[in-house]
Amino acid sequence: MEQRVRVYEAGGGRVVRPDPVPARLALRDDGHWLSLYADREGAERLTALWALAARSARSLIHLPIRANPVPDGIVTEGEPVALDLVLVHHSLQFPAASWKRVRARLGAGRRHTGATPDRDFPEPDDIDHERLHHAAHRDHLGFDIAAHTLFVVGSATAFREHGTALRGLVDEAASHRRHPDAGHHCVEFSAGPWSRTRTRRHVPGVLHLQYSEDWRV
Repeated sequence: MEQRVRVYEAGGGRVVRPDPVPARLALRDDGHWLSLYADREGAERLTALWALAARSARSLIHLPIRANPVPDGIVTEGEPVALDLVLVHHSLQFPAASWKRVRARLGAGRRHTGATPDRDFPEPDDIDHERLHHAAHRDHLGFDIAAHTLFVVGSATAFREHGTALRGLVDEAASHRRHPDAGHHCVEFSAGPWSRTRTRRHVPGVLHLQYSEDWRV
């Protein structure tokens, strides 16, 4: 999928933002879990940027989406906190606590157009799900929150294997248009090395991505 992005130099790495930013992509910290909402275009853009995160170990993929409203009809408990999203390769070892300072120093950036392969993720049957439960397994995702931003951190393998579920959501979205009563479409990602309700930093341990077909902004 072709991507139009804006690239910013940031010390030893770079920050990459979609250009324009998807309007129908919103992220909230609901307290018990993290909730991400996307329509068909938003899910496609997120999937392509997810693939870019797997391929670009020196980049922070930044989606400044916290100003985006959630779809009509979403009911939550309490007062959810709006968040931006950053996807980052674990080898960069980027300290989330420095994000506010780095973000404030970004300049105008430069426009760039590139493409990620349409099938950059493995097929579901090619993923060894059993090894996800092994103590030695390291290809999992990690979550952290700083400066109203959720950081999703992982290896290239972790991003690609979880990206398979994202791609599946996009494929299901096409079916949803043909069958509007097909029901709720979603995927869930858990922070590793095993499923848990909270990470060590007390960040919710589950990211729930819900597909929303009828979303007007």
